[in-house]
Amino acid sequence: MAITRIGVIGAGTMGNGIAQTFARHGFQVTLVDTSAAALEKGLATIRTSLAKLEKKALLSPADVELTLSNITTADTLAALTGCQLVVEAATENPAIKEKIFRELARTLPADAILASNTSSISLTRIAAWVECPERVIGMHFMNPVPLMPLVEIIRALQTDDATHQAVHTLAVEIGKTPVTVKDGPGFVSNRVLMPMINEAAFALYENLASAEDIDTVMKLGMNHPIGPLALADLIGLDTCLAIMDILHDEFRDSKYRACPLLAQLVAAGRLGRKSGHGFYRYD
Repeated sequence: MAITRIGVIGAGTMGNGIAQTFARHGFQVTLVDTSAAALEKGLATIRTSLAKLEKKALLSPADVELTLSNITTADTLAALTGCQLVVEAATENPAIKEKIFRELARTLPADAILASNTSSISLTRIAAWVECPERVIGMHFMNPVPLMPLVEIIRALQTDDATHQAVHTLAVEIGKTPVTVKDGPGFVSNRVLMPMINEAAFALYENLASAEDIDTVMKLGMNHPIGPLALADLIGLDTCLAIMDILHDEFRDSKYRACPLLAQLVAAGRLGRKSGHGFYRYD
């Protein structure tokens, strides 16, 4: 099956980046969100991103125009009927994702591929929610999607070879480097990354050093391009907390216990860059 039309569910940071990336490479993209404000903000973010790429001479004005023309928006999953692939990029909440996937299974034909951008929820669990579970797979993009080259492809226990091959080929077509991993809590990326971020939060919580100094240690001492606390703010502290909670629940191991400071910041609405305040303040 040739993939020409792609649906993306969720117009937030990941969703609009995924939509932009597919549209940039010539795919017809339908970006769906139940919130009109979220769709408007998502499109504005895409325009800003494309303008930056054009300013750096990475895209021509014609490329920008074509990319924008390839994106349509909708507020209902019914708009995805003609898509051969749908990528779910909703909030990291199993109940919300289950509702979406069950509706997708009712809306789309049995040969449509259902992918999730989940950063930690089991794809085997997601696949069990739908008929023809062999078409379910994980496409875990990295933030910012238009720039980061990795796509972590997660095979559910039920995922068949045809689905995996189609998604692997698609990732290459959009200029990404696909890495296939088995289904497991946090997969590879977040199983390694999130405990590091959590330990950095504990170091701050225990007053070992300031946020700036903790990040400086990791940047200058470990050659990381961005410190773990600044990275957490970029990802979203609510997302980091949700992933740590999933790791803790799945492994039942205290080493994945979320730092109390991380939970406290989220409770205060200090979610990082998207709220203007996390471990750092932002204009």
